[in-house]
Amino acid sequence: MAGGRDDLWSGKRAEARRAVEPLAVRMRPRSIDEFVGQGHLLDEGKLLRRMLDARVVTSLLVHGPPGTGKTTLAGLIAQHTSRRMVRENAALVGVKRIREVVDEADALLQQTGSRTILFLDEIHRFTRAQQDVLLGDVERGLITLIGATTENPLFACNSALVSRSTLLRLEPLGEAEIVAVLRAAIADEQRGYGAMDLRVDDAALGVWARLCEGDARRALTALEVAVASEGGERATGPAGSGPVLLDAAVAEASIQRKAVVYDGTGDERYDSISAMIKSVRGGDPDAALYWMAKMLEGGEDPRYLARRLAVLASEDIGNADPHAVVFAQACWSMVERIGMPECRITLGQCATYLALAPKSNAAYRAIDAAIADVRDGRTVPVPVYLRDPNSSPVIAADGGGVKLRERQGEKYAYSHNARAGVEGQGVTGQEYLGVEREYYDPTQAGAEAAMADRLREIKLVRASAQRGERHDDRHTDQRNGSKT
Repeated sequence: MAGGRDDLWSGKRAEARRAVEPLAVRMRPRSIDEFVGQGHLLDEGKLLRRMLDARVVTSLLVHGPPGTGKTTLAGLIAQHTSRRMVRENAALVGVKRIREVVDEADALLQQTGSRTILFLDEIHRFTRAQQDVLLGDVERGLITLIGATTENPLFACNSALVSRSTLLRLEPLGEAEIVAVLRAAIADEQRGYGAMDLRVDDAALGVWARLCEGDARRALTALEVAVASEGGERATGPAGSGPVLLDAAVAEASIQRKAVVYDGTGDERYDSISAMIKSVRGGDPDAALYWMAKMLEGGEDPRYLARRLAVLASEDIGNADPHAVVFAQACWSMVERIGMPECRITLGQCATYLALAPKSNAAYRAIDAAIADVRDGRTVPVPVYLRDPNSSPVIAADGGGVKLRERQGEKYAYSHNARAGVEGQGVTGQEYLGVEREYYDPTQAGAEAAMADRLREIKLVRASAQRGERHDDRHTDQRNGSKT
């Protein structure tokens, strides 16, 4: 009799807990086939689908934005592979509890042959020492670890733990996928609103799909708020209580202002700045402005954007538009002085100017090539005639001081005294490196095309001077500036 009363009260407690479950919890997928999204992992032939079909699931590190189904996926994997799942939060659990889970898993394996999945939410909050506790048991397969995190596991987790796990990246759901999730909740009679006369127009679904930013939990919560606020008792009352109509206005009122999905300390920051830089480099000012706006709305420091634009001005524009780096420097200075929100205008001006400027990475490639030579090749000594004339004097046998640049019968040739030249620049036949090297290869983009022509002419004049020839066609008399 006592057992019957216990069962009765246990059932009532479970029913009471289910009654307060939010819609997002009630609508969790019950099988892998009900899971929406993540086709890159679950479509036929994809990695996770192959693992599940073969019933061979290794330890996993699942990462991605909130609301993409990390926790739900872990539960479905345990269900699909018939494994016991123990769920813990890394922010709350200690090493002692982890050891208890491992001991329980070991006992269960020996007694029944069943394996255990340890689902560790927010695994990035585990210290390195706590993560080390898991290594041996994960490697032996005593437990299957599924760690969930919004951070990049390559930075948030021990490299040893990463090497023993498969990394799965979950992406935000697309708008069509969010609409599919909402329609399923509207139609489900047991868990959703299929038992009531609920009429939701396509515009309302579109509002939720757009504003939830790929977060299915947020979309379902908005639907629940809309039904409760518009339907009142009809949301939980018997069928036939009258229709509940949800349109775009109701949908907008039931969801807060769209939150920009942007983590200024993680992958999202680097992905967004990468997209902005590549948009500027590719000559797309509209895309550059979008990624910049996303970062600013997400709370990014505008000085970070200004600094990256300044780097881009030299790296990707260079001498094709020599004014670009000056423009970027002025932008950076103004951003430092005026701050947000006004400096957004300056940043926008700079981004659009740089996006439409001619592009060249010749200077960038040139300095990197020179650095590679210095690092990997034999260091070239400074030619005697180029050294500081006041350094390292040599005392001659007669006691007189002899400067290094006067040795070996060669002296520094002063360019301003050269009769041959190119458009106001004197050019001698002197070598300035002593070995044959070419690093700077100017392009035909923008102002750099003129520089390319000038460089070719300088090389021709220098070669002529080295042969002792007179370069008459472009000869400039440096004394009076006239061409002869």
